[in-house]
Amino acid sequence: MMSRTLLKNYTLAELEDWVESRGERRFRARQLYRHLYARQASTWTQCSDLGKRFREELESETHLDVMQLAGSDMAADGTVKYLFSLLDGHTIEAVYIPDHPRHTLCLSSQVGCALGCRFCLTGTLGFKRNLETAEIVDQVCQVQRAMNPAVRLTNLVLMGMGEPLANYDAVVRAMAILQDPNGLAFSHRRITLSTAGLVPQMRRLGQDSPVNLAISLHAADDTIRSQLMPINHTYPLHVLMEACRHYPTPPRKRITFEYLMLSGVNDGLDQARKLIRLLHGVRAKVNLIPFNPHSGALYTPSSEHRTREFQETLLKAHITATVRQSRGAGVGAACGQLVASYG
Repeated sequence: MMSRTLLKNYTLAELEDWVESRGERRFRARQLYRHLYARQASTWTQCSDLGKRFREELESETHLDVMQLAGSDMAADGTVKYLFSLLDGHTIEAVYIPDHPRHTLCLSSQVGCALGCRFCLTGTLGFKRNLETAEIVDQVCQVQRAMNPAVRLTNLVLMGMGEPLANYDAVVRAMAILQDPNGLAFSHRRITLSTAGLVPQMRRLGQDSPVNLAISLHAADDTIRSQLMPINHTYPLHVLMEACRHYPTPPRKRITFEYLMLSGVNDGLDQARKLIRLLHGVRAKVNLIPFNPHSGALYTPSSEHRTREFQETLLKAHITATVRQSRGAGVGAACGQLVASYG
């Protein structure tokens, strides 16, 4: 798969070194960067400011795109699920969520997932491989290219297929490229990474990247969380929360704790009170997520009444708690539904 150079793997500084190694002057790297990102070029023939010989070398020796848009499906609420075919034949999905004035893209970081969370359909795929940096970045490029030119993506969330921190190096490099003001120029305030709680990588992330952090929590005690999320056996709640308390959260930022509402499992008021105690000492906000059922699901969604009761309990304890609006469920694009299928 990787016989050609994947230019979207490179930061601008690395691209400068690469073009120099090809006998070109370093300023060519900025031209390439501009074509890859600001101009969203789809063919090298569009890059007329590059010499013909250099364009021919790029055509034969590099990949401008590292995936092909294989299909898309739009839900009634405007959410669009995109299916991409990778160079080795694997497939992944990304989800565009319009919520004016925000235009958010949910990115995948792996083909499948190894964590096996009991509520997540993606986990049933098992783990195939990590995505390259270029494959993460190219999801943004290709979706932006496919969208109405008048609409620009404003926010990115790494909450699609896979555990981002299990693919640490590629994900951190991708986020750096996405934030580069010479490229796609996303603010770190507009990028959120969601993790099931890989504590050693969380500690590194706090030093390496200033993006927003979200924790996929889903229970307030070890017994229930271990049933739902096998990762809790490795990093139980006291270890995870200690890492959260020491996470270098910038002023005015908070860690988001994602909490999937499962009827009769984790939605009792006793769990709400445990959650209040668990979050003590953490600058936190809680996002209560309606469960999106799927074929073979072991759980059912909590009622709206039970969800509101849970939320009110948190609010009375002065914990910010919101209820996420489910988006894209009609096309299998909602949280926990991505399995790289179409139609």
